[in-house]
Amino acid sequence: MQKHVSIGGMTCHHCVMAVKKELTKIQGLVVKDVQVGSADVEYDESIVAPAQIRLAIQEAGYVALN
Repeated sequence: MQKHVSIGGMTCHHCVMAVKKELTKIQGLVVKDVQVGSADVEYDESIVAPAQIRLAIQEAGYVALN
Protein backbone atom coordinates (compact mmCIF):
# COMPACT_ATOMS: atom_id res chain seq x y z
CA MET A 1 0.00 0.00 0.00
CA GLN A 2 1.21 3.51 -0.78
CA LYS A 3 0.63 6.37 1.63
CA HIS A 4 1.30 10.10 1.57
CA VAL A 5 1.69 11.47 5.10
CA SER A 6 1.49 15.16 5.90
CA ILE A 7 3.83 16.03 8.76
CA GLY A 8 3.65 19.04 11.05
CA GLY A 9 6.64 20.78 12.61
CA MET A 10 9.24 20.09 9.93
CA THR A 11 11.27 23.12 8.82
CA CYS A 12 14.63 22.00 7.43
CA HIS A 13 16.86 19.27 6.01
CA HIS A 14 17.67 18.02 9.52
CA CYS A 15 13.94 17.41 10.04
CA VAL A 16 13.79 15.43 6.80
CA MET A 17 16.74 13.25 7.85
CA ALA A 18 15.30 12.64 11.33
CA VAL A 19 11.95 11.46 9.93
CA LYS A 20 13.62 9.33 7.26
CA LYS A 21 15.86 7.69 9.88
CA GLU A 22 12.89 6.68 12.05
CA LEU A 23 10.78 5.46 9.13
CA THR A 24 13.58 3.26 7.77
CA LYS A 25 13.57 1.36 11.08
CA ILE A 26 10.14 -0.11 10.26
CA GLN A 27 10.37 -3.58 8.73
CA GLY A 28 8.07 -3.99 5.74
CA LEU A 29 8.09 -0.27 4.91
CA VAL A 30 9.96 1.43 2.04
CA VAL A 31 10.55 5.18 2.22
CA LYS A 32 9.91 6.59 -1.25
CA ASP A 33 10.43 10.28 -0.45
CA VAL A 34 10.64 12.62 2.55
CA GLN A 35 10.39 16.37 2.15
CA VAL A 36 9.74 19.21 4.57
CA GLY A 37 6.11 18.65 5.57
CA SER A 38 5.50 15.22 4.07
CA ALA A 39 6.59 11.66 3.46
CA ASP A 40 5.67 9.12 0.80
CA VAL A 41 5.98 5.49 1.84
CA GLU A 42 5.03 2.07 0.59
CA TYR A 43 4.33 -0.77 2.99
CA ASP A 44 2.96 -4.26 3.39
CA GLU A 45 -0.36 -4.00 5.25
CA SER A 46 0.08 -7.48 6.70
CA ILE A 47 3.27 -6.35 8.48
CA VAL A 48 2.93 -2.59 9.08
CA ALA A 49 0.05 -0.72 10.71
CA PRO A 50 -0.55 2.99 10.01
CA ALA A 51 -0.11 3.61 13.75
CA GLN A 52 3.51 2.44 13.44
CA ILE A 53 4.15 5.10 10.82
CA ARG A 54 2.61 7.81 13.02
CA LEU A 55 4.64 6.60 16.01
CA ALA A 56 7.91 6.69 14.04
CA ILE A 57 7.21 10.27 12.99
CA GLN A 58 6.42 11.13 16.61
CA GLU A 59 9.68 9.49 17.71
CA ALA A 60 11.51 11.82 15.32
CA GLY A 61 9.87 14.76 17.08
CA TYR A 62 7.09 15.64 14.63
CA VAL A 63 3.36 15.07 14.15
CA ALA A 64 1.68 12.99 11.45
CA LEU A 65 -1.33 15.03 10.36
CA ASN A 66 -3.14 12.24 8.49
